[in-house]
Amino acid sequence: MTVVLAGVGADTTNVGALAPLYEDGRFEYVPIPEKTAETSETATLGNWSFSHRPGCAADLTTSITPQPVHEEESSLTGSALEGWPLHHDPNFEALTYGEHRTSGYVSRLSALEPGDVVGFYAGLRRENDPDNRAHRYLIGYLTVDRVDCITPEMDRETAAAVFAAHPDNAHTKRARDGRPYLEEKSIVLIDGKQPGGLFERDPIRLSDYFVKPGNERAQYYLREDLLERWNVTAGGRNMMYKPAYRCDLKGSAFRELVGLPVERL
Repeated sequence: MTVVLAGVGADTTNVGALAPLYEDGRFEYVPIPEKTAETSETATLGNWSFSHRPGCAADLTTSITPQPVHEEESSLTGSALEGWPLHHDPNFEALTYGEHRTSGYVSRLSALEPGDVVGFYAGLRRENDPDNRAHRYLIGYLTVDRVDCITPEMDRETAAAVFAAHPDNAHTKRARDGRPYLEEKSIVLIDGKQPGGLFERDPIRLSDYFVKPGNERAQYYLREDLLERWNVTAGGRNMMYKPAYRCDLKGSAFRELVGLPVERL
């Protein structure tokens, strides 16, 4: 049994800000902006409402610069920013997640089997923190039900059938004629089953922030106490680029470690 921890959500590199963590333990989940406007996704920065206070995702920033591929980059403000679609991934309501990052993500996620777990972590900034220090937090998870992989060599008809099997996935919503938006990349599509979902409150801090001996600047590192307790076997400690962590854990053990009931596994 395996747990993969995946870094997701809006951050300073794509929105220019982090979603808030409130003093009472509640928090906001905000997906990243989509790379392209050519998607059937209806969630935008302007209509993605916060769950625990008035406002929406667009309130986190005054401009974004989507990172399209082979297209001209441009900054969006005002109504254009508000109307820009979100890459709703993971989708906690539909329990689906897709990934094309090659830095350990595709290989580790594609090896998952039904009953394994994907845990999701995101950067959050605690409100009214005098140090203004953000951290990486585990915010939710899904129990794996189905895993499919689309490769650049796959024929269009086969790829279209795989996308059709994952209709709520963000990568499906931006695919065209059976081809993914990034045709040169392999994509892992995962549909989940219960138990799973976004935590209601009290996300689990995964990171420490310190200057490692021999370095000049502080960086984010996976908490040392988690390495052994969660049996982390791949991903290293540096969290700067949101690595995919592989943990040799049963789903029931993961749920117990993060304080969730285990009876339903």
